[in-house]
Amino acid sequence: MKTRYIFTLAIIALFALGACESGAGEGGTSTIRGKVIIREWDGDFQQLRGTYPAAKEDVYIIYGDEYVYGDRFEASMDGTYEFKYLKKGSYTIFAYSKDSIPPFTAEKVPVSQVVEITGDNQVVEVPDIIILK
Repeated sequence: MKTRYIFTLAIIALFALGACESGAGEGGTSTIRGKVIIREWDGDFQQLRGTYPAAKEDVYIIYGDEYVYGDRFEASMDGTYEFKYLKKGSYTIFAYSKDSIPPFTAEKVPVSQVVEITGDNQVVEVPDIIILK
């Protein structure tokens, strides 16, 4: 009887540990970082007024296949951002840009990059995210 009880507890413990297996998200040792750049255009996107770092722009991260963003970071004065303490998995990094497709509405569109963390203690550099103003 006692052996059966211990065996049952062992099986439950194995299932519980397997259920704790987690994917993308916080709680790891890796970092994703990059830079956001602004390309400022005139109202109808005919003339480029300037290109500069996107200071104070919000950058978002989506963990794995989630539907909503998991965290937000305000880019520093040189447009850089960094999401730390991430686990192995797939991540989508995005910022909002003015829509350059006519008719030029006030709506913003996401500009995103998908990156993969494949191991512990990684620093993944994201290609520059270019947003339009």
